[in-house]
Amino acid sequence: MPKRIIKRFMPDQQLIRDHKHLQFLGTLLHDPNIFHLTRRSVSGAFSVGLFMAFVPVPFQMVLAAIGAIVARVNLPIAVALVWITNPLTMPPIFYGAYKVGAWILDTPVRNIQFELTVEWITNELSAIWQPFLLGCFISGLFFATLGNVAIRLFWRWHVNHNWRKRKQARAAMAERNRKQT
Repeated sequence: MPKRIIKRFMPDQQLIRDHKHLQFLGTLLHDPNIFHLTRRSVSGAFSVGLFMAFVPVPFQMVLAAIGAIVARVNLPIAVALVWITNPLTMPPIFYGAYKVGAWILDTPVRNIQFELTVEWITNELSAIWQPFLLGCFISGLFFATLGNVAIRLFWRWHVNHNWRKRKQARAAMAERNRKQT
C-alpha cells in the first residue's frame, strides 16, 4: 500500500490526542494500533467506516471513531470514510438502501417525495422505516465486507508487485555486475 501517500493526509497523532473535544476518550487514544497503517488496520478501518456511513443517524463520525477504537483499526481512515454519505450523496444512497430493504422484505417501493419537515419525517418515515433500516444494515454489511476484501486484495497485489520489481532490479544489477567482471 502506498503508505507515504496515506501518511501525507493523516492528521498528527498528538494533535488528535490533545484535542479538547476528544478528552472524554482518555487513554483510549493512546493505543498505537488506531494510527498504524497495516493491512489489517486499514482494511478494518474500511469496514468500520463504510458500515457507519450507512447508519442513518447524525454524528456518524463519532460512531466510526468509537468503532475504530473498539476494533483497534485506523481511526482517521474510519472517520474519513463516513463522509461517503455527505449531504449530496445521502439521498441517493439511502434511497438505494430503502429499495434493497423493500426488495428483501418483498414490499412495494413507495414513490417518495422528500421534504425536510417534521410532518414528512413522521408520516413517511413511519411508513418506510422497516425496509429503510434493513436496507441500511444490509448495504452497510455488504459495502463493509467489499471494502475490507478490496483493500486486502489491493494491499497483497501491491506488495507482490513491489517484490517483483525488486527481484527484477536485483537480477538486472547482478547481470551488470557479472558483465563488468
